Amino acid sequence: MTTALFRDDAYLTRTAARVTGVTERGGILLDRTVFYPTGGGQPGDSGWLTLGDGQRITIATTVKGDTPDEIIHVPASADVLPEAGSEVTAEINWDVRYRYMRMHSCLHILSAVLPYPVTGGQVSDGKGRLDFDIPEAVLDKDEITEKLNALIAGSHPVGSDWITDAELDARPELVKTMSVQPPRGAGRVRLIRVGEIDLQPCGGTHVRNTSEIGAVRVRKIEKKGRQNRRVSLEFADEA
Repeated sequence: MTTALFRDDAYLTRTAARVTGVTERGGILLDRTVFYPTGGGQPGDSGWLTLGDGQRITIATTVKGDTPDEIIHVPASADVLPEAGSEVTAEINWDVRYRYMRMHSCLHILSAVLPYPVTGGQVSDGKGRLDFDIPEAVLDKDEITEKLNALIAGSHPVGSDWITDAELDARPELVKTMSVQPPRGAGRVRLIRVGEIDLQPCGGTHVRNTSEIGAVRVRKIEKKGRQNRRVSLEFADEA
């Protein structure tokens, strides 16, 4: 089991940790971590593990293990692997993670601007997209961009709540994604609340306030099938 510190504080960039094992493929297991594993359309974190002697192991990505509580840190090279029981300092690549956080939060706002079922989505460094199940309709890039930036500039707080599996079953409208269902079985599900704009299950990392997202723009809108529309975003200052 790995204690996922990022769930309570996405702004933690490092932590002391103990190695609990190494998988057959060379993945490193820790007792606690600030590294987010790939999931929910958000990439896994990269970063470094620093050993007690100062030697540094570069982590290329982070993935989920065989159980929901297992997080695997995938090293860029298997040349140096720590021994079980050794103490390390785990540190994420914060610049990249923070851009993931900003874009992931922005996609939640996009799902409120376009209140249609979500068929897919992806967060990447500086870009993001959502796919919507939309009947024949004309979507205007400039109009969506304007609405998004107005909500972002409104400085809405972003926070999390927890509800039970049974409570989520009683409120199916909270689940916007058609292809990916929130993880169940632990007895509770994490919700991300964006002011009064949006509320939905999500296990990803997010900013504390929409103003941190910064200006964005709709990069393109694509038709992906008879009813599927893909809306792609990017940060305006990186366009």
